[in-house]
Amino acid sequence: MKPPQPDALLKVLQARFDANMARHVGIAWQDARAQLDLKSKALDSLSEMERTGGEPDVVERDARTGEIIFFDCAAESPSGRRSLCYDRAALDARKENKPAGCATEMASAMGIALLTEAQYRHLQTFGVFDIKSSSWINTPNAIRSEGGALFCDRRYNHVFTYHNGVQSYYAARGFRGVLRV
Repeated sequence: MKPPQPDALLKVLQARFDANMARHVGIAWQDARAQLDLKSKALDSLSEMERTGGEPDVVERDARTGEIIFFDCAAESPSGRRSLCYDRAALDARKENKPAGCATEMASAMGIALLTEAQYRHLQTFGVFDIKSSSWINTPNAIRSEGGALFCDRRYNHVFTYHNGVQSYYAARGFRGVLRV
């Protein structure tokens, strides 16, 4: 899949922004666009978020830094980022049936970060996400050092946080990202 060209990507982002005003109350598209113009490298990250099925959208502005914050807002965990174990150590430790990669490295290569649990729960205030899929989230070092990683989903109209071994991967589990511009 080819990444969208900058002008086409900006049109897609603006259309999504305009169609989902409840996600970014008090933020004008011109504000988001101005930040993107200042940090043109962010378009590369947004392009990858879009290309891999994340449907990025503005969800807030950081009151302290003024940064515009984009989350992946696809209804399900981005389809182009599934079947990944959590991180490189987990991938290297797998002896058989290795997945194509790992969530933390893919996010880093895209220039984004995995959502934290708080960010994932914030995303869920804007709609219903991950009712058929699940998403790896940024895992605290204390859990990761014990061989675990966290993921979230929404079932029974409730957001759940679970744990799994970092080496696990599933066709319906991907990751959602955040980009600060």
